[in-house]
Amino acid sequence: MSRLTVLALILVAAASACGQRPTSSAEDRVLPAVEPPAAEPPASIRLIFLGDSLVAGFGLTEDQAFPALLEGDLVRRGWPVEVINAGVSGDTTAGGSSRLAWLLRQSPDLIVVELGVNDGLRGLPIESIAANLRDVVRRSQDAGALVLLVGMKIPPNYGAGYAGRFEAIFPQLAAELGVPLMPFLLDGVGGRAELNLADGIHPNGAGHRIVADSLLPHLEALLDELPARVREGV
Repeated sequence: MSRLTVLALILVAAASACGQRPTSSAEDRVLPAVEPPAAEPPASIRLIFLGDSLVAGFGLTEDQAFPALLEGDLVRRGWPVEVINAGVSGDTTAGGSSRLAWLLRQSPDLIVVELGVNDGLRGLPIESIAANLRDVVRRSQDAGALVLLVGMKIPPNYGAGYAGRFEAIFPQLAAELGVPLMPFLLDGVGGRAELNLADGIHPNGAGHRIVADSLLPHLEALLDELPARVREGV
């Protein structure tokens, strides 16, 4: 057999081998990795604080403000909460009402309403303040959220009569609309220099801690009203 014939036979055999699938044992085969299905994130209770500079934590970092402190407190107590701080410095009841639609799109389970003090400090009509707060509470309820109304007080800059009528707005609305009331946000903090910033109006870090401690039982009472599946985060 000539050398050319042998070479031709080798090339034909090699070409045939290329067209065959190689055999391998089960141990040699590597199956593609199969990713496990992503775990569903646990349901959480969405809690919104709608308010002014007191909620925003004026003069402090966000984690020092009482909404953030309460989120930590509630999580440590086993509540699967997510807190949204919707405090805006200088906000009024009208401003809060105008922002509410966007906040309700976040599907909150509970809304804490702390508004009105800036209205009162400007001497705005009592009827307008009450109407705006009523609107905020009713729309929140219509969206399926539980509401905690927070009361405020103002100094008698516009006379004792105006200050008294302002303070009365909150319990009157709470009774009318069937929502719980924290009578005064700054109870134990207002008027105490050591618990406030230099302006004498806004709480410092220690003051916010006291506010958080005062609010905590009010919030837990409302959280207990949520359906069990929401409370347990399942």
